[in-house]
Amino acid sequence: MATVLKRNQWQIWKDVIFALMVREVRTGFNDKLGLSWAILHPIAFIFILSFIRGRLDGGETHSIPTFVFMAYGLLLIQLFLTVFDSASKAVKKAKPLYAFRQVQPISPVIASSLFEILVKVMVFIGISVIMYLMQMEIRVDDFLALILNVCALALFSVFFGLMFGVLSLFVPELSKMQNLLTRPLFFISGVFFSMRDVPPEYWYLLDWNPILHAIELSRYSAYTSYGNTAVSTNYLLLVTLGVVFLAMLIYRSLWKSAVSR
Repeated sequence: MATVLKRNQWQIWKDVIFALMVREVRTGFNDKLGLSWAILHPIAFIFILSFIRGRLDGGETHSIPTFVFMAYGLLLIQLFLTVFDSASKAVKKAKPLYAFRQVQPISPVIASSLFEILVKVMVFIGISVIMYLMQMEIRVDDFLALILNVCALALFSVFFGLMFGVLSLFVPELSKMQNLLTRPLFFISGVFFSMRDVPPEYWYLLDWNPILHAIELSRYSAYTSYGNTAVSTNYLLLVTLGVVFLAMLIYRSLWKSAVSR
């Protein structure tokens, strides 16, 4: 007599997310370059831009090496853009799978977001290895604060993408406006500049942006001599918690009607 294995909801959810992550790997990197290109491309981009900026400021930006300054900015803005884009599109992309009652819209969002986060972790490790081989200083003055800032930005990206993805099923024009809404963030989030370069009377034009806070606070966590001018950990955490709460409220209220559209 065959043995029937009973699984609880948590085990089923884990299996669904794992299967969806495997699906993301197969569909996202089925070309010849595969995963290596996803890692090498941002590393090369960081090296090129930091070389250009290093020629302008002598290799150091407000007491922090220019390469490190640019690396934190580019890695974190790419973390937001890729995770947000992946999470927002996952809701609609996995729509045929909702015929299976085990699959709910939040599962592909978590799976695709985790995959993008893991890719960025590998990019960070690759940059660290290159810095070690080039005998560049690898320094983090406050490791826990750095982890807190990165995790807050990752959570913000995932749940902002979830909220955007659910709402775009009701308002399809939102997905068409996505690039228009996110691309300016690349230039106003402190990727290429420091808040110390901005006069205090103009801070209000930029300090509403939680991504800017995450990038500047991460640089400060690595080099405390860099300073935390015009940014706040409390603001970053409050905005993240607010987005998580709002996204879960929208998801809880609308996901059943959203998938039936």
